[in-house]
Amino acid sequence: MATAPPNILLLIADDFGVHQLGRTSGGAGFFATPHLDQLAAQGVRFARAYATAPVCSPARASLYTGMHPARLHLTDFIPGSVVDNPPLLMPEWQRGLPVSAITLGDAFKAAGYHTAHFGKWHLAPDYNYQPGRAMDPESQGFDEVFVTRKPRPEADPEHDPHHVQALTARAIEYCTRPRDRPFLCVVAHNSIHRPELAPARVIEKYARQPGADETMNRPVLAAMVEEMDKGVGRLMEALAASGRGRDTLVIFTADHGPVGPADTRQPLRGAKADLYEGGLRVPLLLRWPGRIPTGAVREQPVTGADLFPTVLEVAKIKSAEPVDGSSLWPMIENGGHRLVHDALFWHYPHYHHLGIAPAGAIQADGWKLIEWFEPSLGAAGALTPRCELFNLEADPAETHDLAPTERTHCEQLLGRLRDWRRSVGAQEMRLNPHFDPRQPTRILPPALDTSALEAP
Repeated sequence: MATAPPNILLLIADDFGVHQLGRTSGGAGFFATPHLDQLAAQGVRFARAYATAPVCSPARASLYTGMHPARLHLTDFIPGSVVDNPPLLMPEWQRGLPVSAITLGDAFKAAGYHTAHFGKWHLAPDYNYQPGRAMDPESQGFDEVFVTRKPRPEADPEHDPHHVQALTARAIEYCTRPRDRPFLCVVAHNSIHRPELAPARVIEKYARQPGADETMNRPVLAAMVEEMDKGVGRLMEALAASGRGRDTLVIFTADHGPVGPADTRQPLRGAKADLYEGGLRVPLLLRWPGRIPTGAVREQPVTGADLFPTVLEVAKIKSAEPVDGSSLWPMIENGGHRLVHDALFWHYPHYHHLGIAPAGAIQADGWKLIEWFEPSLGAAGALTPRCELFNLEADPAETHDLAPTERTHCEQLLGRLRDWRRSVGAQEMRLNPHFDPRQPTRILPPALDTSALEAP
């Protein structure tokens, strides 16, 4: 490892699935990401990286702390969906990342790094950012902060509605300025989250391509991906020109999978707000010229919680706080087939206006079990089976539910999942004593706070 501590540049996309990478980075081929492809070619790509949650806030909390959302009790996007007449009651979960949680900003600042956070935060109780407010970035160890929010639906798509150019410019200035100590810089894009807005000329280019459709390969999404990819390219060029490219570990990932109908996503089933593969699988690319292999692919399952211990090990920072993630550094440096986890777990005890139903999941030894909480807890009128079981090695698209025939295996995995929930203090759902099965359950997005959509 280098004698001088490296700079860390963490790039996070929003609602970005693995199929939205370019083909040479492991994607399905409709989306074009030449700069992310180059990042993968110059470093290490994890082909089976997972979000720890299928929605924004809990997944980001894991990226920043190394803790599982179930342990933090921060298990839904803030502020959560509005639910009327649910069969199950959601727990009183943590709406905001407590200041007491040790974040990347806290750990690197204590080690002498200068720290910056640019872009989406989504870990405070609301979107109304105030400098220095508890649970906003300054209270979590970040010295320099630039908060952006998603645009209004009627924003001008021709003028950087998701602030990709503004964030890129801010990051370039920060990462290339003269300094006497290393930096941690997080660039958290609002793109490609809705509203889906992009320049017309770029949308038109993708609309003419084979495979364009309205459910999966939407041309407007491809245009948004292209704009963000160009921003990554500009940032990499600026790092190289400033001489900082070789002493900076660059990481690109996303919070969770994309929006869309779960059963139309290809080649993986699922989307944002569910626990199928398409809702959980995310890109994970790392580049550090001269320090890690180039063009390498790692197939072991890893999660967003693993980034925290990984970058701390790279920077030789000791943390007294226990974490749920494991350092990927030995795997990055040396490859091999050693697993850092004997199982992966998910816990989503919530109703989401884009989702299917509350659920938990475990993946172990190539198998994945999803437990649907309504039938599991005996809710009246539950429409899903208690569990689904998939052999991911033979069926990565999760098309064949083996729970009816693999009952012993199903019960074993279900027992492990429930044991894990108890071990981390996961909050459980419970039957709603006032549920009326004669009336519909309504799940709505939170009330729109228009002040939170205005550009800063």
